[in-house]
Amino acid sequence: MIDIKIEKTTTPKQKPDQNKLGFGNYFTDHMFVMNYTEGKGWYDPRIIPYQNFSLDPAAMVFHYAQEMFEGLKAYKTPDGHIQLFRPQKNIERMNRTNIRMCIPEVDPDDALLAIKTLVSVDRDWIPDAEGTSLYIRPFIFACDAHLGVHVAKNYIFCIILSPVGSYYPEGINPVKIFVEDEYVRAVKGGTGFAKCGGNYASSLIGQKKAEDMGYAQVLWLDGIEHKYIDEVGAMNVFFVIDGEVVTPTLETGSILPGVTRASCIELLRSWGMKVTERRLAIDEVIAAQKAGKLDEAFGTGTAAVISPIGELNNHGDKLVINGGKIGAISQKLYDNLTGIQWGRLPDTLGWIVRID
Repeated sequence: MIDIKIEKTTTPKQKPDQNKLGFGNYFTDHMFVMNYTEGKGWYDPRIIPYQNFSLDPAAMVFHYAQEMFEGLKAYKTPDGHIQLFRPQKNIERMNRTNIRMCIPEVDPDDALLAIKTLVSVDRDWIPDAEGTSLYIRPFIFACDAHLGVHVAKNYIFCIILSPVGSYYPEGINPVKIFVEDEYVRAVKGGTGFAKCGGNYASSLIGQKKAEDMGYAQVLWLDGIEHKYIDEVGAMNVFFVIDGEVVTPTLETGSILPGVTRASCIELLRSWGMKVTERRLAIDEVIAAQKAGKLDEAFGTGTAAVISPIGELNNHGDKLVINGGKIGAISQKLYDNLTGIQWGRLPDTLGWIVRID
């Protein structure tokens, strides 16, 4: 187990208005940093005042994008306790991404200790206004000063924290989604299942295209046939078709295995609902909507939790889902997930990790 050195700031920041946080706009007083050198391993774990990095212009991350990141949250319960939601799942995914990106794995116990310690140091930053939480962003990047395409020998592992409100301005209200038919996000054998910046950089053009048309997000189709649904830009996606919950299978390797996605599947099945993971063609969704069998649709993710989908725009054909309103399943999942996360409902599935 690592021994984390702690250096407290002498100039704490002013905390923002909890009712005007937005998402990803503010950062706490401290950050966790740990270094890696080939042959030495991970070393010098420390919590220091939040500050800039000093990197050589030739740092390999700038040129070859060898990096990864994660995202999870800390919550303040009504009785003042601090807790995390399934952090081990994020750490498992972090190391799967590390393997794909040729980044050294981090010991899961060390990663969890780093998260818990940093959150404890900055616990006063955890907001308690309705719908708010503390977003946790672990990330690793190559920092060798070298030009040449090969695996780096030196890395920095950092964790920063950000008090946040809703990811989408719509909150739990349904969002409008644009079906992307020109660009692709990922293909089998690529990095679609990994949480790395390159996936998001390549998706920006589709996201901008959607936003310019007044849509909140992009629905990505598979990169080979442009036929099967993969995921929404920042979320996994579910469709309720004639009472059956259907979500794209992870077997293609092009979809991020979301922690919220897995949690929703487990909850739905515990309620006795039929959940199917399979390839799902966009034409099947359109046909279901036109036949009146598309009951509802929603996205899932750490940032948004549950985001109902009220409209799909496919080649200019605007498909309104459930009258543009939140569906019963979306609402039930949101109420139960957030209830467990914020400590308002009992954790019967063993998902919560208490920090204090």
